[in-house]
Amino acid sequence: MRKILEINDLKKLAKRRVPKMFFDYADSGAWTESTYRANEEDFKKIKLRQRVLVDMTNRSLESEMIGQKVSMPVALSPTGLTGMQHANGEMLAAQAAEEFGVPFTLSTMSICSIEDVASVTKKPFWFQLYVMKDRDFIADLINRAKAAKCGALVLTLDLQILGQRHKDLRNNLSAPPKFTLKNLWQMMTCPKWCMDMLQTDKRTFRNIAGHAKNVTDLSSLSLWTASQFDPKLNWNDVEWIKKIWGGKLILKGILDVEDAKMAVKTGADAILVSNHGGRQLDGAPSTISVLPEIVDAVGDMIEIHLDGGIRSGQDVLKALALGAKGTFIGRPFLYGLGALGKPGVTKALEIIRNELDISMALCGKKKIADLTHDVLYDFRPSKPKR
Repeated sequence: MRKILEINDLKKLAKRRVPKMFFDYADSGAWTESTYRANEEDFKKIKLRQRVLVDMTNRSLESEMIGQKVSMPVALSPTGLTGMQHANGEMLAAQAAEEFGVPFTLSTMSICSIEDVASVTKKPFWFQLYVMKDRDFIADLINRAKAAKCGALVLTLDLQILGQRHKDLRNNLSAPPKFTLKNLWQMMTCPKWCMDMLQTDKRTFRNIAGHAKNVTDLSSLSLWTASQFDPKLNWNDVEWIKKIWGGKLILKGILDVEDAKMAVKTGADAILVSNHGGRQLDGAPSTISVLPEIVDAVGDMIEIHLDGGIRSGQDVLKALALGAKGTFIGRPFLYGLGALGKPGVTKALEIIRNELDISMALCGKKKIADLTHDVLYDFRPSKPKR
C-alpha cells in the first residue's frame, strides 16, 4: 500500500487482478476513444499559478454539494457493473465513501441493489436513474430509492441510445460472464477475484432482476435490458420524474450551453457536465473544455458539477477553479476497488485529497471557497467552434 502513490498505480494493479472483460469495461470509451482520451489530455493543458509566502495553516477542503456537507467536493460517480470489479463492489465503495465523508452514487445498472447498499450504510447515498420504456418499473425504482432514503437522484440524460463500445462487444461482455473458453481463461488468471465472487450471490443486475416485468432468468434479463433504454426521453419527462421523486435532483449529461439553459428551466438542483466518460458520443469535446462557457451561461442560476477525465487532485482543483462546485470520479475509484477492494477505494480518495490539499496550498489558497480562476494561468482549453 505504501508504494501506491497515484491513481495510475491502482490502475496497473487492477489490470492484473480483474478479468480483462471487466477491466476493459471500466477502462474504455466509445468507437475510437478520442473523447475518452481528450477528457484526460485537456486537463493537462491547464497550468497552475504558484504563489509563495502565504500563511498555509488551518487549511480545509470541506465544502458542500447540493447543500450536503462533504469532506472535499468529490463524489463517487455512478458506474455500471461495479460489483464485477470486485465482489459486492457497490456495497464496499459506498461504505468507503461514507467513512470518508463524500457522496456515493449507485447506478441503475449496478450489481448490488439499492436495498443491498442501504443494508450496509448508515447515511443517505445518491441514486442514478436511467429512464426505461417501462415507466411503471421506473416509478417503482424511484420509490425504492425514496424508501432507502437516498439523498439525491442523479438523472442521466445522454443514454437514450447506447454508444458503440468496441472492447465490450469484442469481449462479449455480460453479467454474470458467459462461460466461454476465452472468459474462463480470463477468470482463471485472476484467482482471488474468482474466490471472492464465489462467496457472494450478487453477480447480476439486482436493481432489475426480480423487479422488472417478465424477467424470469438471465437470458430474459439481458434481452429486457438491451431493449429498454428509451429513445423518446425528452425534457417533459424530467418534470414527471421530478414530481415522483420530490427531492434533490441532479441532471447528468449536459455538454452544451443550450442544454444547460434548458436544464435550469426544469428547476433541478444541479447539473453534471458530463460526456459519459467518453463512452457515448465519440468525437464530442472534453468536459473540462466546455465547463467555462456553461459556467458563464448558467453558473449564477444552478449549481454545476463536472465528471470525466479526473485522475488527480490537481484535476479537481482545475475544475473547481473554472467554476464547478463539485466533481465526480468514476474510474479512479473503480481502479482502487479492482486493485484492493474497499481499502483501494479509500486509497483512491486519499490520493485525490492529498494532491488537492498540497496543490491548493502551493497555489496560495487555504479553502475551497477561495478557489477562482486566479489560480490558473490565463488559459482555457479550446472550445469547439459552432
